[in-house]
Amino acid sequence: MSEELAARGQTTAAQVRKDLSHFGSFGKRGLGYRVRELRASLQRIIGVDRPWRVALVGAGRIGLALFEYPAFRARGYECVAIVDSDPEKIGTVWGNLTIRGPEEFETIVASLDVELIILAVPGPAAQELAARAVDAGVKGILNFAPIRLNVPPRVPVEDVNLIMELEALSFAITQAQRDA
Repeated sequence: MSEELAARGQTTAAQVRKDLSHFGSFGKRGLGYRVRELRASLQRIIGVDRPWRVALVGAGRIGLALFEYPAFRARGYECVAIVDSDPEKIGTVWGNLTIRGPEEFETIVASLDVELIILAVPGPAAQELAARAVDAGVKGILNFAPIRLNVPPRVPVEDVNLIMELEALSFAITQAQRDA
């Protein structure tokens, strides 16, 4: 089983066993893993063994693309609110959600038990919204804004920087062409 997991993860069986050992004892030497138990344990460790309530902050092009991405719901991330500051968008409906204004943000977070926010706003607005989210009780932020957010250490932030990802990709291509 370690070999199969290693092949899927493009690593080695020894690395799979070592990585899993950081979280506990799984499987039996020579017998492998009980797949259902391993899966359930890993889901619990990662925190995807339950649904997460998410608010999307920013109803622009990136926000719409994220809202329409089917894997979020399939993996247990339920978008329960959309917030945007554009008066043209406020009151419009995406799916079964009405886009609401930023003046309602704290009320939305509290009343809908929002745990995570996806921040897809321009850089200048991001820090204020992140601070408001933290004050309202949000537990984590997925940040698409092109700035580093300053939040307390208890609130994890994952930055998604598309330019850096494209630069990493162009670097990999350039290196592969040089080596060819």
